[in-house]
Amino acid sequence: MSPRKPSTKDLTKEMIINEARKQFIMKDFHQVSMRSIAKELGCSHGAIYYHFKNKAEIFYAILGDYFSELNNTLDEKVNGPEDHNTKLLNVFVGYMAFGLNNQSQYELMFMMRDSEIDGLSQEAANFSYEKFAQSVQSLSKTELLNSDIYSTFIALHGFVAHYRHYVKNYEEAKDAVDVHAKFLIKALTYRE
Repeated sequence: MSPRKPSTKDLTKEMIINEARKQFIMKDFHQVSMRSIAKELGCSHGAIYYHFKNKAEIFYAILGDYFSELNNTLDEKVNGPEDHNTKLLNVFVGYMAFGLNNQSQYELMFMMRDSEIDGLSQEAANFSYEKFAQSVQSLSKTELLNSDIYSTFIALHGFVAHYRHYVKNYEEAKDAVDVHAKFLIKALTYRE
């Protein structure tokens, strides 16, 4: 007797998202299809369309979870009990640690470009960047230029992009992360 396929009523959004998340991490966006997700879940692809109108909508739901996790990390660092400089250091380290501990997810969030999903993912990325920018400005002792904050963000992103696939996680790059974060704080606080 073959296992029973989940009906549309039994299939949940969470089940679909969990399976799609695995596939998006293992394969390129274009290699994942509604049929491949359905096949792994043992249901018809029509059952998935009951919950999501297309693959991009599933992808966006997954990205939303990743961006929420990053945004929560930033909030935790900003609201910690430390002084402003330590909090700022923790924001930078927290960002890089998130990227290095979640390399596949980070690539999906910030490095993958595709016309089918750019509009959706860009909105979440912009919101996350604004949260980052507000956090950095609120922890700075002086008014920072927007260009200084953006350059700092790009320096953090570049660090993660450089180390991804060369280290397994934050712990393997911890010393370099700390040096880079301290360097960025010096650069932000240096005034001629």
